[in-house]
Amino acid sequence: MKKAIILASALALASCQTTNDPLTGQPQRNNTAGGAAVGAAVGALTGLLVAKDKGGKDQRKAALVGAGIGALVGGGIGNYMDRQEQELRQELLNSGVSVSRSGKQIILNMPGNVTFASDSADINGNFYGVLDSVAIVLNKYPQTLLDIDGHTDNTGSAEYNQQLSERRAISVGQYLRSRNVDPRRLLVVGFGETRPIADNSTEFGRQQNRRVEIRITPYEG
Repeated sequence: MKKAIILASALALASCQTTNDPLTGQPQRNNTAGGAAVGAAVGALTGLLVAKDKGGKDQRKAALVGAGIGALVGGGIGNYMDRQEQELRQELLNSGVSVSRSGKQIILNMPGNVTFASDSADINGNFYGVLDSVAIVLNKYPQTLLDIDGHTDNTGSAEYNQQLSERRAISVGQYLRSRNVDPRRLLVVGFGETRPIADNSTEFGRQQNRRVEIRITPYEG
């Protein structure tokens, strides 16, 4: 399995491309260059700690402790996550984004067909409002860690799919950051075609596999 590359959660991710800001329409730097070394360098500049690959140590907790952000403890964790899940379900009703629960973790599944144009990492304009709603809830519950994972189907080369999954996850991370979600909570990963949830031999299965997931995990002491 190809090693997924983890990029800086602040996603001041360094590249020299320029695109238009989705909110203002003005030119801006498009920081989508891949590579753990780039992520680590940018992370150092922004005060962020960055894991270098998917097996690396997740140091977001240390960054949050250093920022004076308290962790959740004890029996209140379940209630905290339950309330957050309920609000996300209300905000995302009929949005095309599914909300599921796995133990303490909340998972938002954003299908590629509603989030991005075909073969593109540019967020669909009509999806900005959905991400705005997500950001509102995430900002109400700051004591969580946010993993933004990009996934593709197996159409095309593994290398291309890896890069596309990274770019799409980065786009979502950057947008949430623009909506004041604390970048110290974020970890962005591209997994390419390596983690399918459905059968890639059918069109329906491939549609399910093209997705970005946000995994919301309680920040525990």
